[in-house]
Amino acid sequence: MYVPDSLWPQIKQGLLDIHKQLKVGDPVEDWSTFFSAVIDDKSFARIKKWLDHAKSSPKLNIIAGGHCNDKKGYFVEPTIIESTDPQEAIMAEEIFGPVLSVYVYPENDYLEVLHLIDNTSPYALTGAVFALDKNVVNEAAKALRNAAGNYYVNDKSTGSIVAQQPFGGARASGTNDKPGGPHYVLRWTSPQVVKATHVPLREWKYPYMG
Repeated sequence: MYVPDSLWPQIKQGLLDIHKQLKVGDPVEDWSTFFSAVIDDKSFARIKKWLDHAKSSPKLNIIAGGHCNDKKGYFVEPTIIESTDPQEAIMAEEIFGPVLSVYVYPENDYLEVLHLIDNTSPYALTGAVFALDKNVVNEAAKALRNAAGNYYVNDKSTGSIVAQQPFGGARASGTNDKPGGPHYVLRWTSPQVVKATHVPLREWKYPYMG
């Protein structure tokens, strides 16, 4: 997540307020649970590695969460991490866990930051821009054309609706074939082109050539 410095105090407080409302636990026992355990021990270990990295790196600051527990299930607390370095590894990797990495940039560096985003990560699954100015939205869409297979405007980056919106990423995230869309079918076909001439050829020229 990339946030202009002029908006960071407001957005940070909003994130912290929401974080306090997130209940982690077993949804079978408590239906008010928002977030349950991650799927297995490998996922838990991978996410824990990033939490440990955030705790030890001088460039990273955990502003919310950061705890995990595998005594009964593989539970990871939703975590928000602020990075002072836009090239920090945690800003480039796909963690696939409840971890939000944030880089706060000088507002006047917006265009440079778009270039930075496009070149920071080898992945290109999803992305989102939140802005009221259409020019800003268009600039971001153009600059990030190849940085996200699914791109959202003023919507969360996981906003794809199953069975309604094709989904898929490019670069190291996949072949961008978009399962759920018409182009994906071509991956499972072997096209054949057939040309039939219905007038016997008697010379090198086709009949329509006169």
